[in-house]
Amino acid sequence: MTPIALTIAGSDSGGGAGIQADLKAFSALGVYGASVITALTAQNTRAVNMVEPASPAMIAAQMQAVFDDLAIRAVKLGMLGDAAAIATVAAGLRGQEMPVVLDPVMVAKSGDRLLPADALAALRSEVLPRATVLTPNLPEAADLLGTAPARNEAEMLEQGQALRALGAQAVLMKDGHGDGSDCVDLLIDAQGVTRLSAPRRATKNTHGTGCTLSAAIAAGLAQGMGLAAAVTRAHAYLQGAIAHADGLGVGSGHGPVHHFHGIWPNG
Repeated sequence: MTPIALTIAGSDSGGGAGIQADLKAFSALGVYGASVITALTAQNTRAVNMVEPASPAMIAAQMQAVFDDLAIRAVKLGMLGDAAAIATVAAGLRGQEMPVVLDPVMVAKSGDRLLPADALAALRSEVLPRATVLTPNLPEAADLLGTAPARNEAEMLEQGQALRALGAQAVLMKDGHGDGSDCVDLLIDAQGVTRLSAPRRATKNTHGTGCTLSAAIAAGLAQGMGLAAAVTRAHAYLQGAIAHADGLGVGSGHGPVHHFHGIWPNG
């Protein structure tokens, strides 16, 4: 049976992040993707011009429709919008046993804030404890903990452990916002720490990296991979998508990564 993953996130009209990026990553890795849209955004590679949340009733109806019919094997959570949406998603996940990848989307690549500050408490208390793995970048981890962003691997490890203490089973601390020559991600779970390193690439075309990575992890979990294996494959997939991003030529701002670099001719 074809593995199915569900993304619960916002829609990106530019196609590079959000629901669109998640479905592309699922497809590229051999997983059928279903979706629950939490918000519509009018955005491109330069800016987010408007955000319109879906009603809690619509979010709940989408979740019920999907869970009633499809054999979902993993869930990825992205942009949830506001406290009401977060509460609705948390309620819809109760009783569901599949792994959950939580990407705490707060700020777009353009700098536009996508999660109101007053929704942070709801995210911490209602959704974070349900996460099989939480995938924050350095500013997101700092926001969740109410502290300054980590400046080195030791501080990344410390913050990851603090986020696990809030209830997440595992935390993938992402170094994409760092400034070293290498980008180092740390997976912190009950088994210890897995270090994932790659050269930091000089490109502005990194729109959707967080969405893509978390969706790729969810795809691996839907296929029955263990967490460390799913994260390692997702990391390699994302590095390939970044390496080929400049060849897409989409938009004039922060362009998207190349989700189909391993499939398209001359990818």
